[in-house]
Amino acid sequence: MAADWLVSPTDNELEELDQFLRAHANGEDLLLDGVHGFLTALAIGPLLAKPEEWLPEILHAPFLDPQLGERVLILLARLNDAIAPELETGTYEPILGELDAEEGPPAFTAHGWCEGFSRGIDLRTSAWEGRLGHDSELMELLGPIIALAIDDGVFESDAEFAPLGDDDYDDCLAQIPATVAAVAEYWRDHPLSADERSVPPANPNQPPPRHRGGRWVH
Repeated sequence: MAADWLVSPTDNELEELDQFLRAHANGEDLLLDGVHGFLTALAIGPLLAKPEEWLPEILHAPFLDPQLGERVLILLARLNDAIAPELETGTYEPILGELDAEEGPPAFTAHGWCEGFSRGIDLRTSAWEGRLGHDSELMELLGPIIALAIDDGVFESDAEFAPLGDDDYDDCLAQIPATVAAVAEYWRDHPLSADERSVPPANPNQPPPRHRGGRWVH
């Protein structure tokens, strides 16, 4: 059983997980692309999160079928455990949503992935927000993801941003793997100080900033 948790999911298994998440989604629940963005933010961030912290953000009801529950947990573990090795080998690719086009192949959208990524940041909001507040390098590294998130309406901003054209949007999509790798390297090279680690976590009884209007606010 332990070995099963270390194997990356196949395309068929990703489809299986996608169908489960879609069948049980309500309101703002994350789908597969969002789950991948969420787990990515946790994998590259300043503080690792244990499964008991992040699973409730993905699964919101007990399993009525124990075998199905075990299967879904294994697939989620594989998806999560694949992120770090993929970054190390340069094979990481975000799981993106698809938009049906009137003509030609479907277009890709980062909306779901960025929404999940923002929720991953929210889970460690004190560490991320504290560093973003005084280190412009991290904000610059996140530039392509922030641009996509603002364009897709996931992030709000006080500043005005011109909508991305199709070419610029596709260019930002192509930069996601390098951006994720660069942010992971940033946190490895600039770990949290003792003072930053001593900042108390957000009050669990209060929603994080993202929930103001359903958006992570910048």
